Amino acid sequence: MDPFPRIVIGLVGPLPPPSGGMANQTQQLARLLEEAGVRVEVVQVNPPYRPSWIARVRVVRAVFRLLPYVARLLRCVRRVDLVHVMANSGWAWHLCAAPAIWAARLRGVPVIVNYRGGEAPAFLARQAAWVRFTLRGAAALIVPSGFLKASFEGFGIPAQIVPNIVDLARFFPDPARRPGRHAIVTRNLEDIYDIPTAMRAFARVREAHPDATLTVAGSGPRHSALVALAKELGIASAVSFSGRLDNDLVAELYRTADVLLNPSTVDNMPISLLEAMASGVPIVSTDAGGIPHMVENGTTALLVPVGDPAAMAAATMRIFAEPELAASLGRAGIEAANAFAWPQVRPVLLRTYAEALGIRSWQALAA
Repeated sequence: MDPFPRIVIGLVGPLPPPSGGMANQTQQLARLLEEAGVRVEVVQVNPPYRPSWIARVRVVRAVFRLLPYVARLLRCVRRVDLVHVMANSGWAWHLCAAPAIWAARLRGVPVIVNYRGGEAPAFLARQAAWVRFTLRGAAALIVPSGFLKASFEGFGIPAQIVPNIVDLARFFPDPARRPGRHAIVTRNLEDIYDIPTAMRAFARVREAHPDATLTVAGSGPRHSALVALAKELGIASAVSFSGRLDNDLVAELYRTADVLLNPSTVDNMPISLLEAMASGVPIVSTDAGGIPHMVENGTTALLVPVGDPAAMAAATMRIFAEPELAASLGRAGIEAANAFAWPQVRPVLLRTYAEALGIRSWQALAA
């Protein structure tokens, strides 16, 4: 029996394209909720600009996107029982999350705010008063990690944990694959993800292992600079820039990988690490933000300091040189990823919905 046959959720967030952590989670959550018997109406915060040239005009494009977005919100909150807002820091909070919270509040509709940004500590240091004031209109603030829970509660804002979700039907290892020396990076080509550190680490790895290869799967404003850096480091022939891949293609990429490099300087609970873990790929990551809350150094990943290519290279070469370590990290990652599968996350999220709606049990809804 479906637990929520009469409930309609307004899900507010980004959708692919482009693919990315929050966009993929929004799309996946909409599908999983529908399969669980919950009707979903999605309000996309990042629809394509029309006309397309508006995307090149920074201030004007915000207005072109904001006004239709608010109109869609106002229509949505008239038709739904609860609003679930995917939220992030900075202008994404002010232009996307806050309008959704206020629109729901004006209509008397309960709203769940699902904050996911790794930059929460810096954002809250500047904007805690405004965030706290806006969240007064929310039934609950949910976050995917202990790192974010502690970040918000440090500013007097209570939060509860509902983990991110990894699709185990899509991300799984290839048991027939033989080990090699293929490193991958699956982050956007932006400054906060510090792809240059991964490339400098890989250049050191290539000195010891000339057969090693690196695939950088992502897109962003640093693409040209990274291509130039590969040439400067003398590794251009061994580095492939695949561009942004859709979910099926990135899952295939994980099944060809021997190590995932995550050089980010700011992070929370990156979906890329969950996907790598589910795929049995050993991880070498910085210890930025919430990552130590997500993986255990030496058990489910090897953690290195931010901005240290020598340490990242040394950890990567350990994985290449120690098959037992690589296998152990892979097995532990697969086991840990099970905690983030939908069957485990589903009751936690649905219980949050029920509490926001003032419903004691799912059975009462199904009666």
